[in-house]
Amino acid sequence: MGNLYGATWTGGYGVDGGNGVVFELRKTGKEAVLHRFVFSGKAGYHPAGGVNRDAHGNLYGTTVFGGAFDCGTVFKVDKTGKETLLHSFTGLSDGGFPYAGLVQDAQGNFYGVTTGTYQMTGTVFKLIP
Repeated sequence: MGNLYGATWTGGYGVDGGNGVVFELRKTGKEAVLHRFVFSGKAGYHPAGGVNRDAHGNLYGTTVFGGAFDCGTVFKVDKTGKETLLHSFTGLSDGGFPYAGLVQDAQGNFYGVTTGTYQMTGTVFKLIP
């Protein structure tokens, strides 16, 4: 059995209780925060739905808010804790506000859903890392 990985909606830094973290729970029972989400610029914040780990140890997930249009993001956190923004949802044809996590297929592609916005219905999307 290996370590467990997850994400929290809140926690980390901030007077508001923080904007979420990605964490690792080691077999020893010790928790390590791998990444803290901050409310700034175009970064995502408030992750929902957990994370998925690829064969290289990178973690992938979604945030409900943030990104270029504040409609959520798809992110990658590498082994050093560096976040890479992979997609900013626009709230239009690609949907927005992905409250669910990602599902990975055998080829390493990720799939997810968005809840939509007042302008558009939700979407199903595919991410090719």
